[in-house]
Amino acid sequence: MLFVRRFVAGLAVIAIVAGCGAGAASPSTRTALKVGLGYIPSVQFAQFYYADRQGYYRDAGLDVTFQNGNDAELTTLIGQGAVDIGISDGTSVIPAASQGIPIKYAATIYSQFPSIVLAKTPAAITSAAELKGRRLGTPGKYGSSWVMLQALLASAGLTPDDLTITLYPDFGQAVALSQGQIDAATGFANNEPVQLKLQGVDTTVLHVDQITPLPGPGLVVGTSTLAAKHDALKAFVATTLRAMQEIKADPQKGVDASIAAVPDLGTNPSLQRAILDATIAIWSSPYTDAHGLGAIDVSAWQKSVDFMHSLPDGAVPSPLPAEQLVTTELLP
Repeated sequence: MLFVRRFVAGLAVIAIVAGCGAGAASPSTRTALKVGLGYIPSVQFAQFYYADRQGYYRDAGLDVTFQNGNDAELTTLIGQGAVDIGISDGTSVIPAASQGIPIKYAATIYSQFPSIVLAKTPAAITSAAELKGRRLGTPGKYGSSWVMLQALLASAGLTPDDLTITLYPDFGQAVALSQGQIDAATGFANNEPVQLKLQGVDTTVLHVDQITPLPGPGLVVGTSTLAAKHDALKAFVATTLRAMQEIKADPQKGVDASIAAVPDLGTNPSLQRAILDATIAIWSSPYTDAHGLGAIDVSAWQKSVDFMHSLPDGAVPSPLPAEQLVTTELLP
């Protein structure tokens, strides 16, 4: 999942975090689930660490392990059945499924789209139209940030050709922004603005949600695994959503569980708390407030499919109807 980034260059990391519920029954009596999380271990996955640490997965009859990897890697592994369920961007699911990877989006985790454009404050960039002629940094012309940028620009009648785009494949665009090398940067609402704020750099943030309703990261399953492990997957979704509710009520529980699962996060607990607070804020939206955490807005998905099909990159040449891309059967 591409929304987990650091300001330093780094390679995609594959890591396994074993289930740690105390007093767990023998794994042979539980259903094994390999769960794909994004990019690198992070406090942004606090609900999974917390549910595991509290023994909620164990009590639901599950034997859970976590695997980290990039978005394209995870969607492929999920489609192959090598990973049972994982968190992936909706904007990755749409092209993958349209190109024949047998996956479905089963629960919303980020109800607000996390990819953003940010500029230093005070700045003259407070709308998409004011990006015209500016210098903007982004990791590359791919992924959720690139889709978001095109949607944001299109709302003002602009395209990426109307900007000077600088690529930062090492994800150093936020550092470049803070140093004045560029005027704006793509990033994630629960990462770059938070870290820059703690460094004393205020930013203005442009969101895409009210312009084009792009689907944020959520839980994705392979169609064969959905049939083979339906009840276990349903229990996993319900338990994860329960953990999200409890962390919303007491975020420190999520920080503590994350540090227990990934001790390196404990070197800067105040940063982890700030990132988690920003993450919790985008778990919810008016739609999930009305329909519950995890709810999937199928009509918004269809608008996203239509928009991505219109993009010139050809990533969605033969779009599927939204109803074929999502499933609500695992939601409580």
